[in-house]
Amino acid sequence: MAALMVWGSLPPLHAAAAEKVLHVAFNAPETGFDPAKISDIYSSAVIEHIYDPLLTFDYLARPVKVIPNVTTSMPAVSADGLTYTFHLKKGIHFAPDPAFKGKKRELTAADYVYSIKRLSDPTVASPLSDTFTDKLVGLAELARKAGKGKLDYDTPIEGVKTLDRYTLQLKFKQPFPSLPYLLAGSWVEGQAREVIDAYGDNSNAHPVGTGPYKLALWQPGNRIVLTRNPNFRRETFRYPSDGDAEDRKLASQMNGKAYPQIDRIEVSIIQEEQPMWLAFKSGELDLAGIPQPLIRQVLRMDPKNPWRAELKPELRDKGVQLSRGLGEEVTFYAFNMKDPVVGGLSKDKIALRRAISMAFDTNETIRDIRRNQAVQVQYIVPPNVAGHNPNFRAAYPYNPPLANALLDQFGYKVGSDGYRHQPNGKPFAIDFLTGPTAIDKQWNEYWQKAFDRIKVKVNFRVMQWNEQVKAQRDCKFGMNGGAWSADYPDGDNFTQLLYGGNIGNSNNACYQSARYDKLYEQSRLLPNGPERDRLYDQMNKIVAGDTPWMFSDIRFTNALAQPWVRGFKHHPNFNAIWRFLDVEK
Repeated sequence: MAALMVWGSLPPLHAAAAEKVLHVAFNAPETGFDPAKISDIYSSAVIEHIYDPLLTFDYLARPVKVIPNVTTSMPAVSADGLTYTFHLKKGIHFAPDPAFKGKKRELTAADYVYSIKRLSDPTVASPLSDTFTDKLVGLAELARKAGKGKLDYDTPIEGVKTLDRYTLQLKFKQPFPSLPYLLAGSWVEGQAREVIDAYGDNSNAHPVGTGPYKLALWQPGNRIVLTRNPNFRRETFRYPSDGDAEDRKLASQMNGKAYPQIDRIEVSIIQEEQPMWLAFKSGELDLAGIPQPLIRQVLRMDPKNPWRAELKPELRDKGVQLSRGLGEEVTFYAFNMKDPVVGGLSKDKIALRRAISMAFDTNETIRDIRRNQAVQVQYIVPPNVAGHNPNFRAAYPYNPPLANALLDQFGYKVGSDGYRHQPNGKPFAIDFLTGPTAIDKQWNEYWQKAFDRIKVKVNFRVMQWNEQVKAQRDCKFGMNGGAWSADYPDGDNFTQLLYGGNIGNSNNACYQSARYDKLYEQSRLLPNGPERDRLYDQMNKIVAGDTPWMFSDIRFTNALAQPWVRGFKHHPNFNAIWRFLDVEK
């Protein structure tokens, strides 16, 4: 059922009302809060609360549904599927900021024109630069004209323009069926040009949007505090009351309340699982996930069916809430296809990557580390996402004897040092990026066993997660673990991860295949259906052959909330759900 938040007259807040504070935590550091400069889940979670996309996701509806956000309705689409017209609501204002010089600044269609063009600005170097550059009429030419310099934002182009103060028009070269999904995520937010001009290269530290919150404090890698945007429009929660039992409960808790209810959101960075869990148990955190080592202590699971689990009585009886489901995600280990050791498409390099994949026992880590709360990835597009093929098997099976035989066949002989050498006789080691946490060390133990099985030397290079992201974008690594959670529930959000045009952005493997790229470019013009599915199958066969990824697992999401949290329901596409919650201690 659709979940709506509507305009309405609200009673004034009582002056003496106690401030409502939500305490949450990230298990890795954020990278900044400029929507054009980030692509990580932690920064995106904050951005979702500061800025407004044109469209948004229905909070309750499953399957996930796209609904208007700052627009009066869903966009009008031309008969040829190339032109989208959006009508913005009037009276939406940015949070106060010195850049506005004391004036109240209204959101207009021009702000989205600026934000979309900015993704293609060479000086911004956006990890999302592929989103629109080659798709909107005239935008690629404008970007090429800029060269390495700043984009000329004042040059009008047909592809992205205003028809009037509140009307935005996007015109594409080819159909873009997944556009509504993309516009509901955290990719395209309304930004004010004068704010970016005021803060320049420091825009990551000065986000100013029209969303329900504003950034009050940022201690990078340590603490983030959001407070209410005093200029935020007045809305109320109004959820349908005829959904399932869970949705009816949320409707009874939230309907009629002002949106949002939380006054302040305090985010701590707690990288180790045990301290985060202790903070939740003690009531210091209002939301948390279940640490993998404690799954069996927290959940009562069906040993024959990992899909079934419930909280153990000691937590359930205290009122702790569990929202659970298989994640719309894939996890994988990327081989840097530009690395001199593991990269390239020669037969010996492909053999090395396949051997490494066959030497790692994913079922073992699902059992021991994930505590059976995961399933094997077999397809680039995961279950519950449009385009998934449940019958496809792309992952290489665990088979160390075959892995060793493959390395022998392609000239990786064992030297006097006990390790395999390259076919040219030179010694080598796999450069493996990893993090500093206890769970990272546990994964490294299993990876060490895998490399020992095939007598390949590995060097674990430890660095913080945000540093790993930079190394990935610069293609300066050998192997690295990665995960991608759905920004929107469509296969295009996942197949783009291996598109050559996204190297330096979301393509962690630095993989470029003319065959894959051609099929991807065809697939993104098609709606979900059999024709696109056939292309996806071909793309998965190419990836299975070239092996830029070792497919890992898809985790079950076990989200917990304290008894005093209201409105709690895990959402597969929002990076965080804080603005939909209330706390009543």
